[in-house]
Amino acid sequence: MDKADVQVMREVVVTSTRTEKELGDAPGSVNIVTASEMKKRGVKDVDEALNTTAGVITSRSKGPMDTIAGIALRGIPDSGRTLVLVDGLALNDPYSNGVNFSGMASEDLERIEVVKGPFSSLYGGNAMGGVVSIITRMPTKREFTLKTGYGSAWDREADNAPKDYRTVYASYGDRIGRFSLLASYDYRTTNGYAANQVVTSSKPTSGITGWSTTQSTKGVTNYLIGDKGDNAWSNDNLRLKGRYEFSSVTSLSLSYARTTSEYDYPSPNTYLRDASGNAVWSYGSSVTQKTFLGNLSENEKNTYGAVFETTLRSAKVKACLGYTDLSATWYTTPGTGATSSGGAGTLTSYPSNSWNGDIQVTIPFFEHQVLTFGGAFRKGSIDRQDHKLTNWRSEDTQTTLTYVAAGEDRTLAIFLDDEIALHEKVTAFVGVRADWWKTRSGSATQYGTGAFSESYGDRSDASLSPKVAFVYKLSTTTTLRASAGQAFRSPTLYQLYVSTTMGTSTTLYASNPDLKPEKVTAWDLSIDQRTWKGGKIKATYFENRISDMIYSTTGETIDGIKVIDRVNAGKGKSRGLELEAEQRFQSGLRFFANFTYTDSEIVENDAKPTSEGKEFTYVPRRMVNLGGDYGHGPFGINVTGRYMSKRYGSDDNSDIVNGVYGSYDPFFTVDATLRYQTSSWASFSLSGTNLSGKRYYVSTSLAPGRAYFAEMTMKF
Repeated sequence: MDKADVQVMREVVVTSTRTEKELGDAPGSVNIVTASEMKKRGVKDVDEALNTTAGVITSRSKGPMDTIAGIALRGIPDSGRTLVLVDGLALNDPYSNGVNFSGMASEDLERIEVVKGPFSSLYGGNAMGGVVSIITRMPTKREFTLKTGYGSAWDREADNAPKDYRTVYASYGDRIGRFSLLASYDYRTTNGYAANQVVTSSKPTSGITGWSTTQSTKGVTNYLIGDKGDNAWSNDNLRLKGRYEFSSVTSLSLSYARTTSEYDYPSPNTYLRDASGNAVWSYGSSVTQKTFLGNLSENEKNTYGAVFETTLRSAKVKACLGYTDLSATWYTTPGTGATSSGGAGTLTSYPSNSWNGDIQVTIPFFEHQVLTFGGAFRKGSIDRQDHKLTNWRSEDTQTTLTYVAAGEDRTLAIFLDDEIALHEKVTAFVGVRADWWKTRSGSATQYGTGAFSESYGDRSDASLSPKVAFVYKLSTTTTLRASAGQAFRSPTLYQLYVSTTMGTSTTLYASNPDLKPEKVTAWDLSIDQRTWKGGKIKATYFENRISDMIYSTTGETIDGIKVIDRVNAGKGKSRGLELEAEQRFQSGLRFFANFTYTDSEIVENDAKPTSEGKEFTYVPRRMVNLGGDYGHGPFGINVTGRYMSKRYGSDDNSDIVNGVYGSYDPFFTVDATLRYQTSSWASFSLSGTNLSGKRYYVSTSLAPGRAYFAEMTMKF
């Protein structure tokens, strides 16, 4: 057995059982992305680290400027149905269950574990498609790291990739006796690019030039008349983590992280010109300068965490407690008559906070069993407010309060997982979790025109999430796995209590305080086969059946406003196949490839019967990832290719036209990174993304084109 085999066999995973388990012994389908692999690929964000993993759908439509990146597992759509953990604490926010991956520097990470399939039996809500567990690192000796980088679009004139992308990262780590510390600061900024076009169904009037004819995603004639300008963005992160080891079996870790980000569209562009060549910003009754304007936004998040671990005789005890405060979270919207320099608008702020934690005990039971049991809680609250602004470009000009929505939810849970060695080759894992979910203090108030005030009564629900899994080591090179279970997701506080006006204030997405949790029943079967030295292949078949899916349906039109209601109206199913292969050589060469096929279908939808029989939104039927890595002495190179087939943004799959504003286009992109270790303490890397220059859309954004990024690292 060569070194590559030994390294892979000894990889340890925690997420699949809540206890340390060698990867070969873990139940379920597990993938691990290590810090070494992230470094080889030049990864800058967590979701980027996962985008070559089988069964993982990532969506960052315009590169780093996306504050909320999408991630979904096993064909279960929407990132809110995937649970994301950082050192055991939930990262999903209480407002929408979204995840901001920009708040973590890849340099602070030890590894990322991806466990696919329903895991509510261990982790409760949101774990419908699976769990992404991010483990941050701790230093073993004194270290200083300084890293800086710069990148931009290869063709700046094309204006189709982030320009002047600049990064700075600095960290100090140490171990003094029993105490370990890591302090880091990460800053990233870019001038952005014109990712968001301005497309209208209103044809420019006679005498105006510069526009071009295009289509909607449904084949209706539209007109491209401009763009919202370069989407400037910046983000900074401060992270502190300390651990004190009272003894060889007892430790306490404390952490604090602060993330702030902001984006802007400072200079919109109109392509329209009059007969004299002057810029045209308005025509007819529907196109004004407001049509070309974007938003301003700022987010601030503070996260506090504590993890205590000890061993009492034969029992291992672990307790986690976390608090997340999204204190300054807002965006502005220009109002009618607004221009790029100012004018009236709206400030929407949506601060939220959450407490979450759990305690678990792991005890060997009899000779062939290991019991893990414990309890968990989560409490979240939101306070959405809309104010009028005298100047939409300044949040400090707020005046009248126009809308308020608030509410809380709370979940209490107990869980039990039993690992049973049925035979020297067969291990069973049987688990169950009971969750009690409750909402309270829900309210919404509209001031001024259409004034109303609603208070919603407390509601509660319960969910029982069982799971069973088997691992059968057929031989030293072949392992069979099977699992089945149920999972759930509670409706978000946004869905329960917040009504949002979209477009030109003619469409209202209405809240529904009576929504029920969504549920999924799933099973999978896989085989792992180690072939020759350094080689392995894996095949997994999976099925999911979802009930009480939350949909939006068109209701009444009231005073000219179309109301979109949120209801539990859907049932869906998906099934698919994941194929993975990897070959490592002692020479330092590695190749990998994986293929994911997902067949999804909306089985029932009373809210929109025309969607029945159609595919899930945002779920591609086929995905392919392949690539390789080679290192020799101080040099290294990594090349990856990614293919994703057509996705649909409409649940009736009517958005069939590709290559236009609003479409989810199929794409194949190639990325590469060159590395050179200039000395024992310094290294240099040069990365190229989307090297083929593939032009494609992800919803309303033009995806980043060809770009480069150069980075220098010094570590002492």
